Amino acid sequence: MTPAAPDRLGFTSEQSARLRDLGAEEDIIGQCFERTQDRDAVFLQAEAKLSSWVRDQVRQSLAKGGRPATELLIESVAEVLSSMGLVQVSTPIIMSRARLVRMGLENDPLLAAQVFWLDPKRCLRPMLAPHLYEYMLDLSRLATDPYGIFEIGPCFRKESRGARHANEFTMLNLVEVGLPVEKRRERLSQLAGVVLDNAGIKDWRLEQTQSTVYGSTIDVVDSKGLELASCSIGPHPLDSAWGFDGTWVGLGIGIERLVMAASGLERMSPVGRGLGRLLGWPLRL
Repeated sequence: MTPAAPDRLGFTSEQSARLRDLGAEEDIIGQCFERTQDRDAVFLQAEAKLSSWVRDQVRQSLAKGGRPATELLIESVAEVLSSMGLVQVSTPIIMSRARLVRMGLENDPLLAAQVFWLDPKRCLRPMLAPHLYEYMLDLSRLATDPYGIFEIGPCFRKESRGARHANEFTMLNLVEVGLPVEKRRERLSQLAGVVLDNAGIKDWRLEQTQSTVYGSTIDVVDSKGLELASCSIGPHPLDSAWGFDGTWVGLGIGIERLVMAASGLERMSPVGRGLGRLLGWPLRL
């Protein structure tokens, strides 16, 4: 009886991660081998070749200058939204506990566990929405026509869910207030489309889902099913905690995740805040 052929070997998880970090294509990472020696030899050869290529990219970047893709997207999104009549705001990074309580913190153990507390009454903001609610209250006393505001800035959460999350990330949160009821979903889709098109993501869809903070929400997902944005439509049950009364649409989008998806990456680390990289290129070669 002929013995069964041994299972073919792929790269180890460490080897795959290293090759992916160096920009290897998936057809290289997906190779299989008969023997461990063959696999390791191919890995070393590929690593050396890719490392040399990355060195060239770093040197070229230093010679001609450049900016991170995340920073470029932040700037272009701010420009396109302001050109549509939305006003950019900039709010404190330190947030009061009272504002998070209004967002349902005490009923959401997951969110509560993710907060970076500075003291019992203050934290690093895990979201932008509470401060935008404050703006909505102030502007409701001044504005008579539909209006929109947005913020792009850092948020902080104790994330532990792998390569697509980070403790520090950049959030875009926008809200448009005073729309006719029948126009809300259409406008929400339009606003999401503007941001995603600006990021270079063309294939996306809206999906109804549930959020621990907002209840029933609408997610924006890409062709691979990756969540890119979370959207809500008001009036909403949270409004009463803020004393707000009116119609609105809002969406929150992680900028690094948009860049990750647009670049075809599986991990956020090449485009997120950190050390040891230059324009996404690893420096530990």
